[in-house]
Amino acid sequence: MSCSGYMALEYAIDGLFSIKSDVFNFGIPLLEIIRGRKNIGFFHPNHCGSLIEHAWRLWKEGNPFDVIDDFLEESSNVSRILRCIHISLLCLQQHPDERPNMSFVVLMLGSKNELPQPKRSGFLFYKNSLEPDSSSSNHKSSSRNEISVSLLEGR
Repeated sequence: MSCSGYMALEYAIDGLFSIKSDVFNFGIPLLEIIRGRKNIGFFHPNHCGSLIEHAWRLWKEGNPFDVIDDFLEESSNVSRILRCIHISLLCLQQHPDERPNMSFVVLMLGSKNELPQPKRSGFLFYKNSLEPDSSSSNHKSSSRNEISVSLLEGR
């Protein structure tokens, strides 16, 4: 399951919208600008999932430089871009109450103050190998469910 485009997770699943949904919506295009690719239709040969999942994985692995588009990396202040990646991941946190409000985002973009560490992104629905598994001894194989849909039409 994933969210379409720029839709915050809590809106896509529960229909809940708040000012923190807008913060989430800001984080995606910020990340798209840095990477030079859209979130929808993102493909990376070594990672499955969205651009957000890819950026989060690289952040957790300590490789945020790999998120930056080559052209942007050559023509810009890399430390400033890394800060923008950090802010983007803060905006994309799974729980709305963990996301900063937009006035704090603007403050973070314009300052050099230390930033809090981002928590899990709202787009991660797979088992993350970077985080410990409490049930590692209980491995079960998974299967793909095949379903068919029948449309009923009146006579």
